[in-house]
Order: sequence, then C-alpha cells, then structure tokens
Amino acid sequence: MAHRKILVLDGHPAATSLSRHLTESYAETARSAEHEVALRHLSDLTFDMDFEHSHYRDAKPLEPDLQDIMDQLVWADHFVLVTPLWWGGLPAKLKALFDRAFLPGLAFDTRKTNWMGMPAPLLSGRTAQLIVTADTPGWFQRFAYQSAVQRATHRQILRFVGMRPRRSLWFSGASQANERQVSGWRRKVERAALAVA
Repeated sequence: MAHRKILVLDGHPAATSLSRHLTESYAETARSAEHEVALRHLSDLTFDMDFEHSHYRDAKPLEPDLQDIMDQLVWADHFVLVTPLWWGGLPAKLKALFDRAFLPGLAFDTRKTNWMGMPAPLLSGRTAQLIVTADTPGWFQRFAYQSAVQRATHRQILRFVGMRPRRSLWFSGASQANERQVSGWRRKVERAALAVA
C-alpha cells in the first residue's frame, strides 16, 4: 500500500461537533494505516474572515493559521474536508478560509491561462474528498438541489485549484442522529481512510 500525506480539516466552526468526531475517526484510521496525517480543526484557527477588497492587489497578509493551512496543503497529496451543510452551503468561517487563503500565487496563477482564460491551478497532483453532515436527505439533495454543495465545492474550489475530487460522502439526519447511525457513518469514514491509497 502506498503511504499518503493527508491533510484532514474539520470544517465545523464549533469546538465539539459530529464533524469533529468524524474527522478524528478518519485521521486515526489513516494513521493506523501508516499514512502521514495533519489534522486541523476550523474552530482552532484564528483569522480575519473578511477579505475586504474588490481585487487581489494588496491583499492583506495571511495570518499564521491560514499560512499553516496553505503550507500543509502544499505538503499533502490528499485533502479531506469534513463539513456540515448550512443553508445549502459551507459554514461562513469555512468559506472565509477559502476566500482568504486560496489566492493568486498560492492556489492559482492568473498569469498563465488556458484557452478558455481560466487561471492555471497551483495545487495539482492532489486528490480530495468531501464529507458532509446534513439534515437534508441525500436523495432530496440530489434531485431537488442537484447536489449543489458538492458540485460547487468540487468544481469551483477543489478542481479550480487543481485537486481531483473523489466521491463525496453524505450523512443526513445529522441533528437527530442516534448512536447507531453515528457508528455507521464512522465506519464509512474509516473505510474511506483505508481506501485512500
């Protein structure tokens, strides 16, 4: 089995959550399979959430926590994002992390474009997996909302910067989940960690 360098990010802004539990299960299982794992919790990160500019010129410097995340993304060859679904999208602090840190020169290169005018991605050669906890049933998310959060995250964030998304995991009924459901979700997360090679 090829050993991977994995960045696992708990994208829930609270210090205790189902997302944190699943993130830690993923990281523990990946470490047991002898992968190198960096585990980060959004709740531990301190940064200004407001980008504040209408352009990328003179963007404010990254705070140490954001710079660490970018350094770990450069180090990693697989990125795992565990997040709740809030109002059809990512939590505000998680979205702010991408707004602030995925900048030209760090995540993409506006000086090099393809035939469609799209900037060159700077995080190519990496895979990624999205794991979502939600109250919206998976079938309803697919048919009524056309898997909007997965499509936006995969296509307009991960692929945009060069990462190749793997199949996402969707766990619904999260607010009222019982111990049996959570155990089942944890087993799926652990299988995903073992299948990363």
